[in-house]
Amino acid sequence: MNFTSLRENIKASEKNRSKKSLKSSGNGVCRSNFAGNTDVIIVGAGVAGSALAYALAKDGWRVQVIERDLAEPDRIVGEVLHAGGCIKLAELGLQDCLDGIDSQIVFSFAAVHKDGKRTAISYPANASGRGFHNGRFIQKLREKAASLPNVKLDQGTVTSLVEENGTIKGVLYKTKAGQELVASASLTIVCDGCFSNLRRNLCNPKIEVPSYFVGLVLENYNLPYANRAYFILKDTIVIAYPISSNEIRCLVDVPGSKQPPISNGEMASYLKTVVAPQMPPELYNAFICAIDKGNIRTMPNRIMPASPYPTPGAFLIGDSLNMRHAVTGGGMTVGLSDVVLLRDLLRPLNDLSDGASICKYLESFYILRKVSAFDAQAYLIFLLPVFLGTNS
Repeated sequence: MNFTSLRENIKASEKNRSKKSLKSSGNGVCRSNFAGNTDVIIVGAGVAGSALAYALAKDGWRVQVIERDLAEPDRIVGEVLHAGGCIKLAELGLQDCLDGIDSQIVFSFAAVHKDGKRTAISYPANASGRGFHNGRFIQKLREKAASLPNVKLDQGTVTSLVEENGTIKGVLYKTKAGQELVASASLTIVCDGCFSNLRRNLCNPKIEVPSYFVGLVLENYNLPYANRAYFILKDTIVIAYPISSNEIRCLVDVPGSKQPPISNGEMASYLKTVVAPQMPPELYNAFICAIDKGNIRTMPNRIMPASPYPTPGAFLIGDSLNMRHAVTGGGMTVGLSDVVLLRDLLRPLNDLSDGASICKYLESFYILRKVSAFDAQAYLIFLLPVFLGTNS
């Protein structure tokens, strides 16, 4: 869905917004005693932000989402949702967002080791992941959130948090036309992703970039193992997985903080001379063909532990809070796990206006998060050491 369509949905929703419709949302209880028009501001309408907007609005909270760009994203990561993430998506009532985007079922992982040995690890019975175009999935989530009468979805760039007497009261943001506006709410939740410009106000970010992912698309090609993510674990780690019925995403892990430049052909040469010889024979020709097509893109692999500052009136979740190496593919799963946990913690409350008390109450999120994030991606924690042949 494009930005124009989203705005039409929002306008239609706003016409129907009333206290009566609010009381009939979710489980039928109006959660808010806040005198303003908004209970919760969500910064960012990616996977976590859009899912959170839907979840909180279904529970009766009045939500304003501010997203820098409502056009369909075009990324090379965030394209595999593991089984744990699919389960969380279903818990949120958002499983239908996987429909209509040509998403592909992923049942298991296959690996090719240095010695040529091949192994496979499957998800638990009756569980599966999905591969898809990240932008298509996000647009579905945004559309679902915007369909609720108590969600207001705006395009704008949040430039700062608004603080009053030690409590965050909202945000300052700039519209596409350049107009500066203030949005106020009892609780501001920052989930603007790995490149968050607000996290420095709410945590102590210690970001490492151990490597870069180089992304290619193999077109009109079927992986040797159907419905599997494919790991090549040689001197270079390469991951391949389906993102549509006729496209395979191939990600090459290039170690170090610098990478060969794309513009002068060094990256293409590196991929052909260093990486291609490590590819299994059945992938070699398709890999070379993808390089020759020239649509080579890169993305830094960022690692950042969670180190939040307790801040009345504001909260961090998802990649804004912490990041793990993208080779795990666990970012969306952890983000959706955060959404479920935060929704459940806010459910017993009827009022968010006491920032200090809410801040103290939500400290439990960071303890519970470690358990829920582990549960959501436990298989990944054990999967990589098995694939890599280590006990670490």
